[in-house]
Amino acid sequence: MSFNETELSGYLEMFWQFSWSQWMTFSLIINIFLYSFSIGLYIFIDKTCHKSPLQEKNHPITVSDIYLSLFTVVCNSSVLLIGVFLWKNGWIELGQKLSVGTLCLEVLALLLLMDLLMYFFHYAAHVPLVYKMLHGKHHEHTSTNFLSLFVLHPFETIGFGLMMLILLMCYDFSVVSISIYLLINLIWGTIGHLNREFFPAQFDRFFVGTTRFHNLHHLNETKNFGFYTSIWDRLFGTYKN
Repeated sequence: MSFNETELSGYLEMFWQFSWSQWMTFSLIINIFLYSFSIGLYIFIDKTCHKSPLQEKNHPITVSDIYLSLFTVVCNSSVLLIGVFLWKNGWIELGQKLSVGTLCLEVLALLLLMDLLMYFFHYAAHVPLVYKMLHGKHHEHTSTNFLSLFVLHPFETIGFGLMMLILLMCYDFSVVSISIYLLINLIWGTIGHLNREFFPAQFDRFFVGTTRFHNLHHLNETKNFGFYTSIWDRLFGTYKN
């Protein structure tokens, strides 16, 4: 075992000793930080990117959206607590291999598998009854703003989290790989809801789920259900460029 793996084992042991009150506090602090980071990243890119807006105006900020976005933070915190419960009860095992190759493969696997699961989850959210009850609120943001990523029905937020927890129950991903994936997910979600194209135009050719790719979904709800890639949309005939 290398020094890094020994150190990781020590951190995991420390977290294992946390009380539930400590876990609740930790989970809330982490998710508030990530929420703030996403908003800050959105504003920074919006102010420094000189590309033309994808739509004429950003969606207006409303009080109800602020409350709902904050409740999304609470839901994300709850998902983390569910994950901790599963970990402490042996349903989730965390791998401790820290080789660069292993980490890269695990992060890539998480991205592709979650992209596939989210494609089907997202597609199902557009079934008329489900859309009316759950997903329609998010699509009130035909154009977007820095809260759009977090304007979700609680069941959607919990559903996304449970999909990931199911994956973690199937394979012993490293906590480092999981953390990297979650950071990529947050950054990608933030970029995906910008009102300016972040990626170079040629990225579409490489099956990347660009800002424009997701923006087109907000304009045409029958297309572009993927998140990180356009692979599944191309495969299942729902791709629009």
